Amino acid sequence: MKKRELKVIFASFITASALLGACGAQGTEKPKEVKQEETATGEESKEKATEEADLTAAYNEAVTELNKAKEGKEVDFGMVTDLYTKNLQSLVQKRDAEFETQNDQHITAALQAGQDGTMDPVVAKQIFDKLMQKVFYTTVKHEFTEIEENWGKKEVVNKELEEAKEFYTVLQSTVEKRDAAYETNMVSVIAGGFDEIEKAIESGDKLGFQLGKQVVDKTLMKTFYFATGALPNGYATKVAAAAKENLEEAKIEQAEGWAFYQSIFSYLDKHAAEEAAFIEKQFNLETDVATIDPAAVNKAFVRGFAKIALDEYAESLEAWGEDKSAVTALEGALFIDVIGEDIKGIIGEEAYGTLAEQAQKYLEAAKAKDKAAGEPVLAEIQATLQNVIDQAK
Repeated sequence: MKKRELKVIFASFITASALLGACGAQGTEKPKEVKQEETATGEESKEKATEEADLTAAYNEAVTELNKAKEGKEVDFGMVTDLYTKNLQSLVQKRDAEFETQNDQHITAALQAGQDGTMDPVVAKQIFDKLMQKVFYTTVKHEFTEIEENWGKKEVVNKELEEAKEFYTVLQSTVEKRDAAYETNMVSVIAGGFDEIEKAIESGDKLGFQLGKQVVDKTLMKTFYFATGALPNGYATKVAAAAKENLEEAKIEQAEGWAFYQSIFSYLDKHAAEEAAFIEKQFNLETDVATIDPAAVNKAFVRGFAKIALDEYAESLEAWGEDKSAVTALEGALFIDVIGEDIKGIIGEEAYGTLAEQAQKYLEAAKAKDKAAGEPVLAEIQATLQNVIDQAK
């Protein structure tokens, strides 16, 4: 999606506060994959905020040490392991329990293998780094859930927002790299999402918060897609190119792609299990790097995200008249944006422009609860997305 088009959609959903102010204070969007933790308040919140800063500092210190491997220097894996077990492991285990993942197991095994020499230290570094980024990403999601659960307690909610922003600082450089590679503006879009959340908290607009958090969340998902399967700069492409020249380098690229992919695998798996499994197998370290097909990986991603968009739109129609309808309408539009350039390549720029306009029109109809205006537009969106899925095979 062009910057102008994205700004139009972004500006459009920002006006939800004015259109739906009354219902915005009431509606909720149930988290799709969370279990709750006890929320700290008062002095405990201040201590928790300090702890989050300490966590990001420990991560940065560990990555700095692990980066020595890329320079051919010896890595002090004992120090990194100590940093992990004393500072980060508890957070990783909490997210593992919440999102039913095994990041702690993978990170611990990678650090041990790096130390005993059974894994290339650079591969160990990539697994640690990218899986920790996944943990920080899911912790941002967790903080958003805490905000929703504590809505109305402004002091507590503001602390949770500051913690989310602190964890995002770890991810921002990854976003910046993808912006540079694809000439996008995701850093500013995420900043805008956080700004809208802050304004929503101040005004007590819960719907505005829900919309803002979707922008942050889905733009981070877009970042991870750009890092893994997008053309021409994703790791699937990098692995295939490196496999022709340097198998050792290809294996490192494959590890990095696999670890980045873990951040979006579970979401993709829920909506497009076949595509999710195919991508997972391509990046799996047991797969021969010479067999990785970047075009096939890209098409699987396109089909997968298009299926997610269709599911979000179906959910929007089902929840018509509720705040959730507008939220899932925005999610559908954001997932279209994730694969916007791919869709242009399949149906052409003009047809994609029409799709983007339809996504905006449907979003406005969902906000206004105008079903007569929304249903025919949605039918056209669904037909276009199905056409994209059919052609991306």
